Amino acid sequence: MGFLQPHAERIYALLRIIAGLMFMLHGMQKLFGLFGGVPAEAPAFIVYGAGTLEFACGALIAVGLFAAPAAFLASGTMAVAFFLGHVVPAGGNLIPLENKGELAVLYCFIFFYIAAHGSGIWSADAARRGAKSQAR
Repeated sequence: MGFLQPHAERIYALLRIIAGLMFMLHGMQKLFGLFGGVPAEAPAFIVYGAGTLEFACGALIAVGLFAAPAAFLASGTMAVAFFLGHVVPAGGNLIPLENKGELAVLYCFIFFYIAAHGSGIWSADAARRGAKSQAR
């Protein structure tokens, strides 16, 4: 099944862009009340802390500017979200299908992979590297 291998870098770039944009939408939901907003009883650290991280890290990941550190921060944010937002309210249940934490787990590991892989092609980081190598 190697027919997609020649396109691996483009597929990775699409994964990075789409994951970043989707994460940014979660931040927009919290910060700006878009897409249904968040419940009124949500704590301020969730709305402003997590919302700011989701919006900023999502944007950086999507455009590929400092994507590796942004993705590492986003991965950690989702690990904390999984435990505080899903495991604790579910009485310590660690099973994502039962505690409704599947999305947090997927984001956590997708961003962890992006942190390890870096920005890749179609990114601001790649454009910056190209400009630096042309200047030499």
